[in-house]
Amino acid sequence: MRVLARLLLAVLGLAALAAAGAYFYLRQSLPTVEGEVRLTGLSAPVEVLRDRYGVPHIFAASYEDASFALGYAHAQDRLWQLEMNRRIAAGRLSEVVGKGALETDRFLRTLGLRRAAEANLRALDAETRRMLTAYADGINAFLASSPVLPPEFWITGTQPEPWTPADSVAWMKMMAWDLGGNWRNEVLRMRLAKVLPLARIQEFVAPYPGEAPPEITDLKTLYGSLERDGVQLAEDGIRLAELAPGVQPEGIGSNNWVVSGTRTVSGKPLLANDPHLGLTAPPVWYFAHLSVAGANMIGATLPGVPAIVLGRSDRFAWGFTNTGPDVQDLYIEKLDNAGNYLTPEGPRAFQVIEETIHVKGAEPERLRIRVSRHGPVVSDVLRPTQEIAPRGHVLAFAWTALLDDDLTSQSALKLARARDWNGFLAAVRDFHTPQQNMVYADIDGNIGFVAAGRVPLRKPDNDLKGLAPAPGWLAKYDWNGYLPFDELPRAYNPASDEVHTANHKITPPGYAHFISAEWQAPYRADRIRALLDATPRHTVASFARMQSDVVSLAMRESLPRLLATRPRSEEARRALAQLAKWDGEMAPGRPEPLIAWGWWRELTRGLYADELGDAFRSNWLSRANFVAKTISGDREQARWCDDVRTPAVETCDELLALSLEAALADLRQRYGEDSSGWRWGEAHVARHEHRPFGRQPLLARAFDIRVPTPGDAYTVNVGRNNFNDEAQPFANRHAASLRAIYDLADLEKSLYIHSGGQSGNLLSPHYEAFTEAWANGEYIQMVTARKTLDAQPHKLLRLTPAPL
Repeated sequence: MRVLARLLLAVLGLAALAAAGAYFYLRQSLPTVEGEVRLTGLSAPVEVLRDRYGVPHIFAASYEDASFALGYAHAQDRLWQLEMNRRIAAGRLSEVVGKGALETDRFLRTLGLRRAAEANLRALDAETRRMLTAYADGINAFLASSPVLPPEFWITGTQPEPWTPADSVAWMKMMAWDLGGNWRNEVLRMRLAKVLPLARIQEFVAPYPGEAPPEITDLKTLYGSLERDGVQLAEDGIRLAELAPGVQPEGIGSNNWVVSGTRTVSGKPLLANDPHLGLTAPPVWYFAHLSVAGANMIGATLPGVPAIVLGRSDRFAWGFTNTGPDVQDLYIEKLDNAGNYLTPEGPRAFQVIEETIHVKGAEPERLRIRVSRHGPVVSDVLRPTQEIAPRGHVLAFAWTALLDDDLTSQSALKLARARDWNGFLAAVRDFHTPQQNMVYADIDGNIGFVAAGRVPLRKPDNDLKGLAPAPGWLAKYDWNGYLPFDELPRAYNPASDEVHTANHKITPPGYAHFISAEWQAPYRADRIRALLDATPRHTVASFARMQSDVVSLAMRESLPRLLATRPRSEEARRALAQLAKWDGEMAPGRPEPLIAWGWWRELTRGLYADELGDAFRSNWLSRANFVAKTISGDREQARWCDDVRTPAVETCDELLALSLEAALADLRQRYGEDSSGWRWGEAHVARHEHRPFGRQPLLARAFDIRVPTPGDAYTVNVGRNNFNDEAQPFANRHAASLRAIYDLADLEKSLYIHSGGQSGNLLSPHYEAFTEAWANGEYIQMVTARKTLDAQPHKLLRLTPAPL
């Protein structure tokens, strides 16, 4: 026994030594941030000053050298994220994680973001290509130094590859994908047409508040003949929506607002922006400051892209929200006996692309991609092409981001270098995708807004308006060019002295063009307008309070009807008494928000799970606009309360009462018997999921970032949850990825914060350094002045050209 004990102690000791050795070795993967490094590719020395927060301030003599240094800094701090970004956009995740990523890779290879990026490079101007090349050279200069790699590379056995300009362009397209997704509602309408009349479909996919549903052709009639032929396109579409990466939360988008000097204490404009994205570890954004020959630009960059995407220069500031245009259409392509597809001019052969997907631990998979005149045949993802019968139909996907002449990368690289409003407009003229509501303010006191982006024009006889999959062989459904840039919505120094956008309808009455029929309901926009009006003259502090606001107008709207519910148990009576004292504020330390959202989850299940059938899980959203009208007493829409799965539920009163009981039972099981101890923040924890370790429970504990948060899908301080996640249905998955406030009276007093930390290395103190401050509504200062930076704690790294 003594011998065995000694052997056990020896083994444990060796294991401890090995773990310690591995830790100290991996510590070397943290970046060198002081001293001097000689690098091939620079034309002149560059200084990289990292402040106390790990933000690099890059001082260079040329834009090419600044791009090179930014690439070098991104590689130092976010190398694994760069590798994942490249692989996601190119459909190469299976090489790292194996068969579990194969379906995602099939979809993204078929979609062809990387192919489109390579085509776009040929359309970009020479200066943009030089900047992209310099950025890639900076990343590759870091790789050439044979650095110790971060832990993820060792765990997965992956080696980083050289970066290319096409990788940068492809990642920008992936970001556009995450901000799009209206094709999913096309699929949903096609699926619902099998079981519901058009009027009920339009109740469910609700129109903008106060507006009638768009007039389109009867979908049941349109798709009926296809279904009678045995074509299962509706089921194909639902499966595609489930397989496609980036499942869309409800209300996807962002907030921004700007006021002129007449509305501020300083007499100069103030601008605020908080883009809402999925929470990841490390976060989507990386702060950086570029100083080129004394001209400064600072703000949020995307690792993989050599640009200040959101931020300020020495003269102006800007912020984006998602416009949400209809720029994605599904087309039903009809096949002939030879496997061609029909066009208005007759049969045409598909373009065929052969690709190979390499799979870790398995044999490579060959992929045969068909492309029609509208775009890639995405329904081929569901089964090998050779198994498709010659006769039938397939689904092709059209999207503006797949066009060969997308110049968004060119626009992004030039935006921060503009000098005034006209220069800003000139830069964003080439911003094609995704369309964004851009607000602007400058030091001269001007404010402005433009919804820049490429939006398809649809023909007058198009009776689907892009809202459902269209017969691809009929010319009337083809796009008819694009909305001219000069006719996009815009404003410059408006009479109201303010602009705010929150993904709500931005087109004025009588606007000549169709942009979307699926604007987000204006809950956040209405709250922003009310808060702007409540303060006669604003300051940075009042804007910060607005960004932290957690009053849910959606809950306030429906709360009176919820409180009218007749309780069926003593527990339900107590819950209703708690809610009666609540004002809809989604505070993290209160139980009422959790009771309300638990109830809402069960209510929506009862309202439409029976109608949606197999499509329910992938479309289970809070749908506040639809729910409010359904339970409001509208006789026609109250039919949704008849839950055919539960005979005892035929009216909204019955459904409200039973869904409250179901919610309380579920919440007891999750959070304990005593509802007074329930806390919204604990259930609504912001989970920043690591890619790919967030799906491995043991690794997720180490690599994911978690923090309790307030808010809901409809508050200004947004926090969207996923009802479909049975383990954590209230967890905050999609929120303000960053917050920024720009003070045009003194730009050095501008503020920003993002949700994680500057480093993507788990061993770095900057891995989640911002998270608590972000959750608490705090900021750091956006400083560019070298004298100020030198006087604060910092590390200085000099990059010098290597001798030839």
